[in-house]
Amino acid sequence: MASNLIKPHGADELNILLLEGAAREAELKRAESLPKVMLTSREVGDLIMLGIGGFTPLGGFMGEADWKGVCQDMKMTDGTFWPIPITLSADKAVADGIAIGSDVALINAEDNDVMGTMTVTEKYVINKEFECQLVFTTTEGEHPGVKMVMDQKAVNLGGPVKVLSESIFPTQFKGLYQRPVESRKMFAEKGWKNIAALQLRNPMHRSHEYLAKIALEVGDGLYIHQLIGELKPGDIPADVRVKCIETLVNNYFIADRVIQGGYPLDMRYAGPREALLHAVFRQNFGCTHLIVGRDHAGVGEYYGPFDAQEIFYKLWDGALELKPLPIDWTFWCYKCNGMASMKTCPHTTKGDRLFLSGTMLRNLLSENKIDEIPAEFSRPEVLKHLVEYYAGLDEKVEVKVHGYATGEGKK
Repeated sequence: MASNLIKPHGADELNILLLEGAAREAELKRAESLPKVMLTSREVGDLIMLGIGGFTPLGGFMGEADWKGVCQDMKMTDGTFWPIPITLSADKAVADGIAIGSDVALINAEDNDVMGTMTVTEKYVINKEFECQLVFTTTEGEHPGVKMVMDQKAVNLGGPVKVLSESIFPTQFKGLYQRPVESRKMFAEKGWKNIAALQLRNPMHRSHEYLAKIALEVGDGLYIHQLIGELKPGDIPADVRVKCIETLVNNYFIADRVIQGGYPLDMRYAGPREALLHAVFRQNFGCTHLIVGRDHAGVGEYYGPFDAQEIFYKLWDGALELKPLPIDWTFWCYKCNGMASMKTCPHTTKGDRLFLSGTMLRNLLSENKIDEIPAEFSRPEVLKHLVEYYAGLDEKVEVKVHGYATGEGKK
């Protein structure tokens, strides 16, 4: 059965770096005596993905040549396609005390959990502006992904890793957090071959539902794969999103055609480049297609609404086996009396179309403008969870509404 599934990216088998059982216990014991390198939340998520095979074929954090090649050409030194650097940084004083070829313990800075060990094969200093301009197309500090890179420590450490922990994810998101071997097993058991992944960092509103059902019309199954790592202030936390998505799936989808999963990364908000990263690891999870709608993985107006679709068609032959499922601008059409897209709806008079946006919905909720939320924005069962969440907040982050959220941005 499993032979019907797409191969992992750049490999015949998943490259799983997570140790278990006696091997894990022995490495944990050895880690006690090793120099410590503290990890940010982003680095923790990346390490877990390395561990579970989500970042196949990577074997660790990138060295300088791979970092530069990925930034410039989306290609590692061995020719493997990779769209975003996967790197680890350390303070200069810490890096100076680490000899090339020696091992270090990788520690989650938030809870001191021993996440893994690493053999340090390289130490190098990067030009952060160079990375930001190529990966995010901007060096502006207001961009949350740029801020992550600029906040990195002084020296990058490269080398292979052994992963010892999946942090809070298996317990806090039990039943949702999945490893690629688990999603692949479920796909194989269902006999699915063509599987579309729906990337989510927001609750599913009506546009997401529409995209998902288009994918189901042309494929065997849908993998609703949501981010359960950290987001920017003002975004809706994972536990609330999980409740909203479960409610929508249980009420409006055929259960046997949908699988939900969660992955442990932080959002980088890298727009087109992050869409490609989403495609790479969805292939590792067993998906053949990635739904790419408006402003995929974007933030503000840093990217055009369909830049994330167009970048797929600029890749060289053989770069990526998974294919995009691009879908045009979607909206509620009052004359069609339903969801539609630019490709299906002829009604263009002002007021005919309601553009649905997670940003717009968060803005109205955060400002307690519940009565201004159109009924077509979200299913009532889902909206109920969101209203309860926002009502319980002591402080509400301002949510800025950009042109794309209203349908008035560049098209």
